[in-house]
Amino acid sequence: MREFEFVVEFDQGTDELMDVFQEHSGLSARSSACMTTHDHMWRIDHIQGPSDALADVEAVYTDEHRCNECLDEGSCETHREYHILDRTAHWLTVYTFRHEVHNCYSIPYIVYDHVGDGVVFEAQRVANAYRWKVLYPDDQPVGELFDAIDDVLRPGLSLEVSHLREAGRWDPVTRATAAITPEQWAVLEAALDAGYYERPRETTVQELSDDLDLPRSTLQYRLRNAEDTVIETFLETA
Repeated sequence: MREFEFVVEFDQGTDELMDVFQEHSGLSARSSACMTTHDHMWRIDHIQGPSDALADVEAVYTDEHRCNECLDEGSCETHREYHILDRTAHWLTVYTFRHEVHNCYSIPYIVYDHVGDGVVFEAQRVANAYRWKVLYPDDQPVGELFDAIDDVLRPGLSLEVSHLREAGRWDPVTRATAAITPEQWAVLEAALDAGYYERPRETTVQELSDDLDLPRSTLQYRLRNAEDTVIETFLETA
């Protein structure tokens, strides 16, 4: 398997949704699932940012009268459904389901049309950049796919290839989960539930040590190793 990573950049004023990401520097979105067939597309996106930015992005993102994926001049008339799966002060998780995606000039469908069944995506929105990573079979040509995407871009959008290489380092969430031991998970979850990662902190290492009946040094060692694993795993894929 190989992976093809590319970025579509948006000038200000060319896309209502991407304008929100450009207006809020702390706002980002990452897909944990994005699948498509000839007729349907479904995906889950996790959006992170300040509460006012999340309110702005939710209003645009869940508007069923506009297309979040169209690359061309028009907005396709495909059926769209959006469901909020989770909401906190700084996080928003959105499920998207679309019918008739073959009528839409979107990256998921264009890639599927050239690569076929089995293609897998990762996507991220930050500032003016919509970054895609595609996992596909070795024998599929990439030049035609790049041209097909580039040909439908409306004015104000540009396409840049980031890399083309053998597949690796997919899904940092799963890799970090597998690398963290059960003992490390226990102290991470306890720390999170107790407000250790709040600002200001709502508990201390000593209080966590007392609550879990663990020596302070043992708790610190497990907590530090778990944090190091998460940070290193995500920075490797950044």
